[in-house]
Amino acid sequence: MNDNLVDECRGLDLWTADPALRERLGADAELARYGALIGSPTAFDWAEQANRRPPELHTHDARGRRVDRVDFHPHWQRLLAAIRAGGFIAAPFEGGSWAHAAAGFYLHGQVEAGSLCPATMTQAGIAVLTRHAPTLYAALRDGLHSRAHDATDRPLAEKAALWIGMGMTEKQGGSDLRSCASTATPLGWRWQGAPAYAIDGHKWFFSAPMCDAHLVLARTDEGPSCFLVPRWQLDGSALNGVRIQRLKDKLGNRSNSSSEVEFHASQGLLVGPPGRGIAILAEMAGFTRLQCVVGSAALMRAGLVQALHWARGRSAFGKLLIDQPLMQQVLGDLAIESEAALQLMLRLAESFDARDDDPVERAWARVLTPAAKLWVCKRALAATGEAMEVLGGNAYVETGLLARLYREAPVNSIWEGSGNVMALDVLRAAQREAPALQAWFDQLEPALDAPERARAVTLRKALFAADAEPQARMQAQELVLLAQASLLRERSPATMAADFLSSRLHRPGGMFGASPLAHARAHLERAVQLP
Repeated sequence: MNDNLVDECRGLDLWTADPALRERLGADAELARYGALIGSPTAFDWAEQANRRPPELHTHDARGRRVDRVDFHPHWQRLLAAIRAGGFIAAPFEGGSWAHAAAGFYLHGQVEAGSLCPATMTQAGIAVLTRHAPTLYAALRDGLHSRAHDATDRPLAEKAALWIGMGMTEKQGGSDLRSCASTATPLGWRWQGAPAYAIDGHKWFFSAPMCDAHLVLARTDEGPSCFLVPRWQLDGSALNGVRIQRLKDKLGNRSNSSSEVEFHASQGLLVGPPGRGIAILAEMAGFTRLQCVVGSAALMRAGLVQALHWARGRSAFGKLLIDQPLMQQVLGDLAIESEAALQLMLRLAESFDARDDDPVERAWARVLTPAAKLWVCKRALAATGEAMEVLGGNAYVETGLLARLYREAPVNSIWEGSGNVMALDVLRAAQREAPALQAWFDQLEPALDAPERARAVTLRKALFAADAEPQARMQAQELVLLAQASLLRERSPATMAADFLSSRLHRPGGMFGASPLAHARAHLERAVQLP
């Protein structure tokens, strides 16, 4: 009997179903295996249960001793084991590409976003340690690169695999890291070549407190400095004085633990020169901002899959939703947004492989990354909300998947710098990387038609104007839209590029479905190849 009820799509080979991803990356056995695994009904159940049964904090044991332990649902550990086994965390440091790694994170994020947090921080931590503490990195390399997952709570030297977290934000400062009040006092000895300090202070957000070590900002005589603070003391004798005050009761990202902590003479190892902590952690943020774009693109894709699956099976007013003209416009617009985010995400990842040698690639990595982080993360908020609306009331309940996607979306806009921080960083990066950005525009403009080329010329001047700050958000948005337009022309069907230009640049409508699309049905046929 056809009861006109459509169950959620909770089992889909995410690699096979995504033609745009496959076209760009070609035959990739690891991604093909991972798309099938993480898109399986089993993995969807892992994600569901890990979010319904959030982490629990235990500050003391039964006899009153401090343990500062967070317990997780077993499915959380299975999610971490899956992304570890995929090899995406360390791939860029083992001869693999950033695009391959980003694609693995993109597949994972379509099913469960919270577990991307420790994976992202560990990946970015590897990047920082390789450059600023190579001897320390060499000592930890095997654990950081491991494809196994070790869920035990033990000292660094006893672990088969290591996770790295972050601790920068303090309640008096937020994004203003210069106001860091945590202090670091030299201890007069070294571990694996790194000077040891005693860290005292507080962090308002301390991501994933059960990680084996955290990169932390604390103030020395020279100024804010970067430290690796392990969970256990370096001799393995006791916990390292990182006292968890509480877990944050977050809107989304519920499977993952975010905490508030105090440091009590916690041992920390200096990473890079003293006084250079903000610069080092800003470098780390470049990698985590890339993954914010990846995570938001994944959420958009996940919402599109559910909305399209529903529309293909649900009837209203005598015909399937997928066959109704206005619904085609909305879904087609969501499909364009999703593919534009995917293409931008992959192009940014590609730039991370070549940015040291090519000024155009440096502009993509340094200037376009904060712009993309601003725009794509905000578009994910709108896109997941629109996907919910396709399903109506069925999506507005916590028993459904789309409610989780919608709650998850804001974190990528806020984490690693909210909208204004990103917009201002675009302006700063444009000034500092002016030759590289000019080279980027030199390549972009010939690939555009006259109307978009004129906009690029105007934007090129506006980014360097003395009074640019009040328009910083608009300029970042324009930068991303022009970049996405050029990428869709190069990498996607001509019909999609044409509809992107007409709806985003020539006749912007604001909300999804407001600007007529000439090829909406074609976008839907391409977007998600459902069984």
